[in-house]
Amino acid sequence: MPSLKSIRKRIASVKNTQKITKAMKMVATAKLRRAQDAVKAIRPYANHLGDIAEDLATRLLAEPASDEVEAQGEPLETGGPSLALLHKILVGGTDKRVRLVVVSADRGLAGAYNSSIFRRAERFATEIKLQEGHSLDLVVIGKKGRDYFRRRPFKIVNELLGVEPKTVTQRARELAPQLTESLLTGEVDAIYVLYNEFKSAASQVVRVERLLPLKVREPARPVGDDAADEPKQLVDFLYEPSREAVLAHLLPLFLETELTRIFLESYASEMGARMSAMDNASRNAKEMISRLTLQYNRARQAAITKELMEIVGGAEALKG
Repeated sequence: MPSLKSIRKRIASVKNTQKITKAMKMVATAKLRRAQDAVKAIRPYANHLGDIAEDLATRLLAEPASDEVEAQGEPLETGGPSLALLHKILVGGTDKRVRLVVVSADRGLAGAYNSSIFRRAERFATEIKLQEGHSLDLVVIGKKGRDYFRRRPFKIVNELLGVEPKTVTQRARELAPQLTESLLTGEVDAIYVLYNEFKSAASQVVRVERLLPLKVREPARPVGDDAADEPKQLVDFLYEPSREAVLAHLLPLFLETELTRIFLESYASEMGARMSAMDNASRNAKEMISRLTLQYNRARQAAITKELMEIVGGAEALKG
């Protein structure tokens, strides 16, 4: 049986650990509230912007080009992509060369937040590599992801650290042009992103979404056609100077906004996972303290009983 001194030391150690986990839970709770507000604020904007971009992309592929951009190689605007490059962003190729953006955390102590991302990334990589002639490289967000994939046979083309609410917009503006350039130059055929989508403090869902090429809806007939069985009809809008020019201007904004949303979703998920993990750790520490206290009391009672027995034994020996 452990000595009373060792049990006291262990109880003190567990109490100190419990103080730390409670403090970390309080910090994570405060950060989660702010992160949750940021996610709720950006979701409607990002979703609506995505709908507009998808609608424009669907029209551009389903209808002939505007008169202003009849020449395939002519830039849509100063410094902008040509119609041919814009078509590549929308349609893409064979998806043989895939780039995966893995969004992890800079810190640990967040339960299964990072490990679930890593398991899904390895499963995604296996699915890609099983197809003949397909390859995969990574853009890793977060120190935990960087350290994990450096120790494994993955090709990392870029690393991005320190993604927090104060820096998400700047980080998204840094990453978005790099991803677009890699697609336009033919370095990759498709770009996917892997992240934790925030549902609640206790629930985060791992998502794999394609960023580029854009998702294009099934073309629907314009309003006025005799197609009562069409599930959804497109309303015809006028775009100035043209659909192509508007979409070329909208694409960088859409990509930056989508990356910002994903970073905020991941940060909120991290805080929720950390809050739950620290709450569980605090409860486990409380249970351990109760068990150790009971063990200490039993050991103390056994020591007292032993001392009494020795005193009684000594007294009986003196009588004899």
